[in-house]
Amino acid sequence: ATEPAAPNARLALSRRVDVRLVPALSEERRWDVLRQLRICWPSGGSSLTEAVSALKAALGRCSCAAACEQRPGTPEGVVCKVHLKSFVEQQGLLGYDPNLDVLLVTEGTLQSLAELQEAVLQCPAKGQSSCCSIVHVVNCEEEFQQQQLDVLWRILDPGAHTALQKHLVCGPVKVTNPSSPIGADQYFQLRKRQMYEASVIKYGELAQDEAWIEVIDTLTVAAIRFEMLSTAHRSQITLDLENNSISTKGTKSGAFVMYNCARLATLFNTFQRAVEQGTYPPLPPASELNFSCLREEGEWLLLFNYLLPFPEVLQQAAQLPPPSKGIRITANTETVSAMCHSSQGCCSSSPRPGQSSMPAGA
Repeated sequence: ATEPAAPNARLALSRRVDVRLVPALSEERRWDVLRQLRICWPSGGSSLTEAVSALKAALGRCSCAAACEQRPGTPEGVVCKVHLKSFVEQQGLLGYDPNLDVLLVTEGTLQSLAELQEAVLQCPAKGQSSCCSIVHVVNCEEEFQQQQLDVLWRILDPGAHTALQKHLVCGPVKVTNPSSPIGADQYFQLRKRQMYEASVIKYGELAQDEAWIEVIDTLTVAAIRFEMLSTAHRSQITLDLENNSISTKGTKSGAFVMYNCARLATLFNTFQRAVEQGTYPPLPPASELNFSCLREEGEWLLLFNYLLPFPEVLQQAAQLPPPSKGIRITANTETVSAMCHSSQGCCSSSPRPGQSSMPAGA
């Protein structure tokens, strides 16, 4: 993913950030899973023939590249071989795997680089000192291959944007109690069925209309996102596929948070209607609030532990702070989930279907 670099996180949050996602997905099945999770990802990328040809020409002029003899066992489509290790040592690059050595460059490798370059070109210029930040989001099993692509891009395109490449490495996924191998689509359908069954237990048989199906889909997406984001991306995610692993009551569930979001939305909507009818005056600005009305300890805990720090928690979660050295960065998305989990005492009950408006997403 690429995005315009910003001097600080506050500036990044105060203006629109343009993001380009690569690579485009060619497999319809993988794209369909992301669509079910409400994730907009490009599909059906172009061949970028001219860009690939330009990269081949750059390889021909590169001192780190050499011809690769076609021997038994050599992969098909190899263009040349590039000595990555010598380049890393010459440039004094830190944080790369010490086993990086010789890379056999294929047509597919150059296609991946061409897509990255195309994404960078699409980023709008924000000034002479602005350029794109490239974040490689990769699982730990493919980190080595992504570092190879990173170094090769630095060699062929020694610009400011390639020097700003960073890697956000995600831990492995472990599935417990699988009755058989499970893919992403089966996992989504399993969670959706569990969400429906949990709702039936809580509310009884539900009408099969489009509105309720949309609610179940929204809750399923929320449950999956919370299941993923509740664990630090660097750690292993353990997915429990037991039938009782989703509940509308469990405080660590995305469904629990969504139900309570709906409950709060109902309160706010009811208050707003009362304001429009003249029953209550509008809420004054925060600077004019009379905090002496808060007399219970729980009210002050709610204010200081959740309401006041929440904007800062969101801001910190959106930051991708550069490392002091090396190429790895971290994203603290689990802090948002942790705050929602710890606020369970503030929202302990859930609305019934039809009594509240359901948020559009997690």
